Amino acid sequence: MTSVVALIGAGAMGGAIGTRLVQTGTRLVVFDLDPAKVAALVAQGATAAASAAKAAAEVDAVILSLNSAKIVRAAVFGADGVAAGARKGTLIIDMSSIDPDATRALAADAAAAGLRWVDSPLSGGAPKAAIGQLTCMAGGEAADVAEARAVLAQVASNYTHMGPSGAGQVTKLINQVLCGLNFMAVAEATALAQAAGVDAAKIPQALRGGRADSAILQEYMPRFVDRDYRPTGRIDNMVKDLNGAQDLARQTGIAMPMTAVCAEIHRLLTAVGLGAMDQAALMEYWAARTPPE
Repeated sequence: MTSVVALIGAGAMGGAIGTRLVQTGTRLVVFDLDPAKVAALVAQGATAAASAAKAAAEVDAVILSLNSAKIVRAAVFGADGVAAGARKGTLIIDMSSIDPDATRALAADAAAAGLRWVDSPLSGGAPKAAIGQLTCMAGGEAADVAEARAVLAQVASNYTHMGPSGAGQVTKLINQVLCGLNFMAVAEATALAQAAGVDAAKIPQALRGGRADSAILQEYMPRFVDRDYRPTGRIDNMVKDLNGAQDLARQTGIAMPMTAVCAEIHRLLTAVGLGAMDQAALMEYWAARTPPE
């Protein structure tokens, strides 16, 4: 088991991963451009690093939790990046959700620098990270993926090797298509129930165990009803992932009409300033279309 791990990126998701690792006994070194995010983990027992290079200098594995391929590349190969400080053979576990082609290029560049790369995007969000029940889909060499699984043993309860570099990111795009459409379906059903005078808060229990049941139905219909917009994810991040799925669809010649509608609604909400809000704010799409009494 890796004894010391570096975390680059301590935002909502990275912070949740870091918190869980520290709470379950991992010695964590953390770097983020936002000192407040670093301080939050240091308060729980992590050690701060002045740069990504310094964070990576004395560890066996580096976890990345960042928002785009451009940021990942800068964090690893830029000035004072991971590659500048990491020892040869260091394992990089990229838990960011980024383009599969970009991932393959990053993995190749890492190999050229003597580093190992596993793309390990996740599903379940901060709530599942907090209880160690993330789902991870991994791409990379089998031995590296096995080591990444061990590093993340206290964070992820479902860890699947999907294939070579990029396969984890392709699987994450598929996950996001399913999630995005499910979020939209549950939000739309909530609006219909409320418009028809049915207590939508009772629907998750009424449908539990049936074919319409899902984790998103159980978690999010009550939040849609209560307009509970606590941040556990971002609408604009879903736009990024759905864009990636549509790019992949164009490359492979697959038609995805439902995904296109879902992506456009997410883009619309982002355009009116709701991009930083949680998926629960999808209800604002229907609120804007409810005529005044």
